[in-house]
Order: sequence, then C-alpha cells, then structure tokens
Amino acid sequence: MNKTLLSAALGAAVLGMGASAAFAGTLDDVKAKGFVQCGVNGSNLAGFGAQDSSGNWTGLDTDLCKAVAAAVFGDATKVKFTPLSAKDRFPALQSGEVDMLARNTTWSTSRDSQLGFDFRAINYYDGQGFMVKKELNVKSALELNGASICVQSGTTTELNLADYFRANKMEFKPVVFEAQDEADAAYNAGRCDAYTTDASGLYSIRLKMANPDDHQVLPEIISKEPLGPAVRQNDSKWFDVVTWSHYAMVAAEEFGITQANVEEMKKSENPDIKRFLGEEADSTLGADLGLPKDWAVQIIKAVGNYGESFERNVGEGSPLKIARGLNALWNKGGLQYAPPIR
Repeated sequence: MNKTLLSAALGAAVLGMGASAAFAGTLDDVKAKGFVQCGVNGSNLAGFGAQDSSGNWTGLDTDLCKAVAAAVFGDATKVKFTPLSAKDRFPALQSGEVDMLARNTTWSTSRDSQLGFDFRAINYYDGQGFMVKKELNVKSALELNGASICVQSGTTTELNLADYFRANKMEFKPVVFEAQDEADAAYNAGRCDAYTTDASGLYSIRLKMANPDDHQVLPEIISKEPLGPAVRQNDSKWFDVVTWSHYAMVAAEEFGITQANVEEMKKSENPDIKRFLGEEADSTLGADLGLPKDWAVQIIKAVGNYGESFERNVGEGSPLKIARGLNALWNKGGLQYAPPIR
C-alpha cells in the first residue's frame, strides 16, 4: 500500500474510532452500570450537600443528582455520591471518577474553557460575602481594613477576596486553608477576624458554630457566583440530560406541578403541561433526550419542583432560612427560568 493510500486508511480508521467514541458517551455508561455517580460537597455543607444522622444525602445539589437518576431510571435511589473537596472536585470529573459534579461550583470562563467542562443550568444564583462575630461590631465589609480573613484555597473565593480589597484600597491578611472544615474550625477558634465564601455557604457554616446567633453575615455581596452542575465537554447527550433535569424542576414550579399533585396534573388539558408530562401520544421529548416518556413525572415525584427543593433545603422551611431572592422564578422577580419544553 503506498503512503497516500496508507494515510487515507489510517485517517478513516481514526475518524471511525472518533465516531464510535462520540456515541459511547456517559449516558450509555450510566445506563449500563445502573446508577449515576455524582460528585458532591465533602464538607457536609448544610442545605446543599450533607449527610443526615442516618447517612442519607440531602441538599439542593444532591436533589439535582437524584433528579437525574429519576429521569434516567425512574428511580431516584440509583445514585451514588462521592464526597469531594474543592481541590479534588475537578480532577474527579476530568478522570471519570464521577459522571457529574453538583458541588456548589461556580461557572466561570476559565472553568468552562480550560478544564474541559460544560456548564449551562444554574441551580443557585449566589455571591461571595463575609461573616464576622457580632462582638467585633463590624457592620460592613468596608470596615475590614487590616483584618485577617479565613478563606479556602483553590477557589474563586480566594481570587475575589484579593480583588475586592485591592479595588477598595484596603489591606488584609489571608488565612488560607485547603479544606473547608479547617477554615470553619479556624474561624470558630478566633484565628481570623472574618470568614469569606459564597453567602449561601456562610449561612450553612454559621449553623456549625457553637453559638450561631453570635455571628452575622455582612450585607455586601462582592461577586457573581452562578452555581450549577458540570459535566465533561463533548458529551452532548449527557449534558442535555443533566441540564434538562434542572429545567424540568423549574418548569414544574412554573406550571404549579408538585410532588402532591403531579398525578392529577397529568389529566390537565393545558397542551404545555400535557407535553411536559409525556401525556401527548406523539410526544418525542423523552426519546429525544434518550429518556423514558415520563422522565419529568419521575423527577417531580422524586424531588418535587424547584421551589419545593429550595424551601426544603435552604429556604424559609429549612434551618438556613434563605430568602428566594435571585432564585425566585423569573415571573416573580428572580432569575430562575426554564426554556420552553416542546
């Protein structure tokens, strides 16, 4: 075989291998092994990813993992959780140790472009804040000039902290820890004047303090922290499943569909609701995603709509008592918005 023919044959073989690999994606792997491997917060972050006294995983992020399992298998228990530190979370996703990452992770340009990940859905709109002990009598982050501040390494938090103090011409002493638990303990022990991380995290961490009422979250929000699931790039089928699992929860809230009434709502004459719940005879929405026809019904039965998950885990019905704010539906002053499901 001459060099030209040999090169053409090798090129065709490579293209064929690439095409095969493209079709053998994470969704197929997940179906084959029978469960979703989900990377979550390894520091027991109340409201987002934490184990209760019985060892059950609860939280807004873990609900999303369960929603994906419900969509794929019709069974929210077919998910296994891998607790990850901030440092370990990205290698775990890159290596395939986990199928998806739902670990209060900020979507940023570098993470999207450099790490080989894809983001789209945002299951919690957040921003970085500061927490201090009330005894310091500090009312604003602008009063923290010269303060020592506990922060976790390997996060956007560390970078935002430096930017904020530089922009406001203030000095600070970073007290940096690799593990969140170490930062929590150091702040509680008085090794730093303030603690900075996502505001949602501060509300969770405050609950761990010996006397939570002795601490306050300051009013300043110094960054945008859109938190959401991440998957590996170039895996569009799996990307779609994870993304639309979140959007299904948001759409259910928009439609007024809950865990309690989902079966009754299947009788609705509203064409949008019928289509969403797989009640239209010619609907191919589920099949197009590689999922059963009733994929959205299974999600709602398992975890409820987005509002139910929010209130249960971080909202007024939870110990964190966080207001919906930016996480309200778009038609109620917030940013949560599901694209049309049709």
